[in-house]
Amino acid sequence: MSSETVTDVLRSRIENGRFETWLISSTGRSLAFATNTRRALLILSTEEGDPGERAVEPGAEGLSDGFVLSNGQHDAYPDRDTVLLGEAFRVVEHIVGTGLWPADARRVVDR
Repeated sequence: MSSETVTDVLRSRIENGRFETWLISSTGRSLAFATNTRRALLILSTEEGDPGERAVEPGAEGLSDGFVLSNGQHDAYPDRDTVLLGEAFRVVEHIVGTGLWPADARRVVDR
């Protein structure tokens, strides 16, 4: 998938009620994307079992629910551990296009 099409694919999946997407590269890296249509949880992992790095919004207050995973699980996350959907699309496009986080994206390394 290209960086030019990834947002359209994610939007289409969301419109069809599929709120969790895994983008997996040929090198074994994976990018998990889960949304409640307002905010998104993004986790970039280098291999299976790697806790990875996640996009965050430090200082954001509150808790957002409505994250429905593909296994039917319903989750809620602190807003500081997620990003607004538009920012999530920007970050995903950059990672898919370059393999790297945008320089200005805030993230936490959980390794």
